Amino acid sequence: MAARGKKRVAERSSEIKAKRAKLNKNKTSQAVKNTKKVTSTAENEEKTESCEQSNIISVPPPVSSGKWKNKERVLVFSSRGINFRTRHLMKDLKTMMPHSKADTKMDRKDKLFVVNEVCEIKNCNKCIFFEAKKKQDLYMWISNAPHGPSAKFLVQNVHTLAELKMTGNCLKGSRPLLSFDPKFDKEPEYALLKELFTQIFSTPQYHPKSQPFVDHVFTFTIADNRIWFRNYQIIEEDASLVEIGPRFVLNLIKIFQGSFGGPTLYENPHFQSPNMHRRILRLAMGAKQKEKLLVKESRKEKQKEEQEVMMPDVTDDVFVTPAEHKPLHIEREPQKTKKKLKLTELKKRVMKRKGPR
Repeated sequence: MAARGKKRVAERSSEIKAKRAKLNKNKTSQAVKNTKKVTSTAENEEKTESCEQSNIISVPPPVSSGKWKNKERVLVFSSRGINFRTRHLMKDLKTMMPHSKADTKMDRKDKLFVVNEVCEIKNCNKCIFFEAKKKQDLYMWISNAPHGPSAKFLVQNVHTLAELKMTGNCLKGSRPLLSFDPKFDKEPEYALLKELFTQIFSTPQYHPKSQPFVDHVFTFTIADNRIWFRNYQIIEEDASLVEIGPRFVLNLIKIFQGSFGGPTLYENPHFQSPNMHRRILRLAMGAKQKEKLLVKESRKEKQKEEQEVMMPDVTDDVFVTPAEHKPLHIEREPQKTKKKLKLTELKKRVMKRKGPR
């Protein structure tokens, strides 16, 4: 029995070894075939690449290969009752800033502190909020949510991209250069605004929606106690600037310590509210009308004074003949009434019938 068991074990081991040898032979044959295919495909690919290089231009990989560290997001939205021009201005700002986000319009009854909650929901650090009043005045808030500071501006002379129809053009999502007037470094209120503008309008480096190109410039200049915003394209050939748009003017009202409120850090003494400006225009128009009336009256008085008093001429009465003297009151006979006439006729008839006595 033991000999039989040993024979069976030896037979099984020999069978297993034979099977393993067959498997190894099959694997080696497949590997040789695959190597032949790979060499043939590589040769074909080299041939096709050499043909394609003559016709197709290869696109190089992107220059930026870093990490997106500055994850600042800007919320751009408005209140209800805005004009069509402000709506187009908002769209232009969103296209220029790839790191911006949008939201639905805020109700007029809601207070401005609600904007901080909306920024937290949208995961935004900065905010540009457009507030419309009386369907004609536009105010813009720029804030660092939720701690502040924030600034309030009156937006004037708005011109959008579609309205301007400028010749310049730039890539969508490209990073801009920010150029500031030297006055921003001289005064503290403008220095604070410069820091806010740089954090809001500059697109973060290596942003997924941005492109690694710099082909346009945002300029902020101070003139007439206002901030003038312009957007220019950089032309590669001459390094000259061509305006793209949009353009608008910001008239600073106040700078607050908190976000959309808090103690005021700075108040513009040169600011004049649009209601007061319209009132002054109305008073000026009324003063002009009063001046016109006074000029008319003075002309009439001068015309009366200028009329010369003519002396009566003696020879004018030579050919005048005196008129006949007529009484002022003409005496007329009293008219007899019909009743009296009838009575006299009856008396005459009676006297004829009776005869003389």
